[in-house]
Amino acid sequence: MQNVFSLEGRVAIVTGASRGLGQAIALALAEAGADLCITARDERALTETRELIIEIGRKCWVASQDVNDVPSIERVLEHFEAAAGHIDILVNNAGMEQVSPSLDVDEKLWDRIVDTNLKGAFFWAQAAARRMSRQPQGGSIVNLCSLTSFVGIPTAVPYGSSKSGLLGMTRALAAEWAASGIRVNAIAPGYFRTAMTEVFYEDSAWQTRMLEKIPQRRFGENSDIGGSVVFLVSDAAAYVTGHCLPVDGGFLASI
Repeated sequence: MQNVFSLEGRVAIVTGASRGLGQAIALALAEAGADLCITARDERALTETRELIIEIGRKCWVASQDVNDVPSIERVLEHFEAAAGHIDILVNNAGMEQVSPSLDVDEKLWDRIVDTNLKGAFFWAQAAARRMSRQPQGGSIVNLCSLTSFVGIPTAVPYGSSKSGLLGMTRALAAEWAASGIRVNAIAPGYFRTAMTEVFYEDSAWQTRMLEKIPQRRFGENSDIGGSVVFLVSDAAAYVTGHCLPVDGGFLASI
């Protein structure tokens, strides 16, 4: 069984890998044996992640890329493919959130959130799939959905809309690309304390309320996220596609 979780010989791309869940996912993939291609808007922000991957003993290539800049996706993929030789795994992690009452959401905020979380993920998946479909071994894509893919969260309407769309996209691409040997899955992280979600955790009363709703009675740690991604991209999940795995301490199961 140990071998089916090994990612030796595979190359994985993780977008938004400079910190938080993206960094944790990249390190987990490296620990499982993959070499990494990592992106962020600011290439300098990837220094720590790259150094940690190299310490694990894996190769790492970095590139600056804003997922809202769709034409640049192809250029970055060409760069990674030339360096690594092939691309086997894509983790669409890059995302953003800005809480706002729905009546205050303007078109600029809506476009920024939806384009980052949904449009960018689609065009990364499309560009990667064109390469994976030419490979005998195919490939695997994991999208970062959210609890808001399943439940409504006040003041997070653009974010929830984008993540609900990402869940639908995951299922549709899984159905369409299965014949090409490409599996498309997702994870839905629960309440993890990251730079993007810090605004919530500044409210101690909110923390108390949320912990009461989580059966495990704790928030997620970065170390909780990597194993689910490794599973979904490994041979252990060879017959799993179109699935979204909540990593939420039992939150969704209890509501």
